[in-house]
Amino acid sequence: MSVLIGKKAPEFNSKAVVNGNEIVDFSLEQFLGKKHVVFFFYPADFTFVCPTELVAFQEKIGEFEKRNVAVVGCSVDSEFSHWKWLQTELKDGGIKGVTYPIVADFSKIISMNYDVLAGNFEYDEDEKLIFEGVPMAYRGLFLIDKNGIVQHQVINNMPLGRNIDEVLRMVDSLQFFEENGEVCPANWKKGDKALKASQESVADYLGSLDLK
Repeated sequence: MSVLIGKKAPEFNSKAVVNGNEIVDFSLEQFLGKKHVVFFFYPADFTFVCPTELVAFQEKIGEFEKRNVAVVGCSVDSEFSHWKWLQTELKDGGIKGVTYPIVADFSKIISMNYDVLAGNFEYDEDEKLIFEGVPMAYRGLFLIDKNGIVQHQVINNMPLGRNIDEVLRMVDSLQFFEENGEVCPANWKKGDKALKASQESVADYLGSLDLK
């Protein structure tokens, strides 16, 4: 699994569904210099854990917007599958009401470039190209800063849903560091005391804890 921290987020141009019903050409480049981006992958449309995650992101979309963060989803399904899923009611396993962009990675190239594809294309003994593994993406998530640099990534296996509040906490941590130059200790959340990057600051912080 590639570590993309500190590197430029892989670029792409693909189809996406935006505002729940519009199919458009899409790229993350539109956010450069303007917004932080939470770019997340999920295995497939019309599955089980996936709609719970996409709806959970939508429920918190106002919190991301307050922080000037764009949320973007992606799976290996086509834009037409995304569109249909977005027209399907929640009670029927759909995600109707989701408004943030959902990118189509039907070619699987985006998933490969972010190294979240749960398998690989290989040649068999007859020199035929085959796919080994599961042709879907793991639950990868990448927090990208305004310069297009990946600052945080986490990869879950397919059965393991993500915690959206933890994603917001990481956004707050990154933005706090960018604005104040102070680093965020374990379990830090917005409003907590942060640390200066010095041994004295760390010692004072640890000395304030009660481990008894």
